[in-house]
Amino acid sequence: MNKENLFYATGKRKNAIARTWLIPGKGEIIINNRPVDDYFKIQTVKTIMMQPLVLTNNTGLFDVKVTVKGGGIAGQAGAIRHGITKALILSNPELRQVLKKAGFVKRDPRVKERKKYGQKGARARFQFSKR
Repeated sequence: MNKENLFYATGKRKNAIARTWLIPGKGEIIINNRPVDDYFKIQTVKTIMMQPLVLTNNTGLFDVKVTVKGGGIAGQAGAIRHGITKALILSNPELRQVLKKAGFVKRDPRVKERKKYGQKGARARFQFSKR
């Protein structure tokens, strides 16, 4: 494998962290040593993950290898999307404008709010009884 044609980036979303490698190839996508269709069964999740490649017309040009940990399937798909976006920008800096306009460059800062003491959840209170 040639180092100058290998593009690595880390993507994050919620609690998921995706280590992403883009290698010039024929469009094969491997996630945690499994094909994308085996790893993600739901089509909408696959669509989210593929958005940067489809937007920049790089679907068949790069093989994508991903190692993803933490979170659920939606968070992992978002993390992979972020990682692919960052790696695409490394491969071709001119793609940044298109990807930024679509909102893929910035990390999504929304995470689960912590549970507070004296309460049932993050915002839910214990039931109040007047009498």
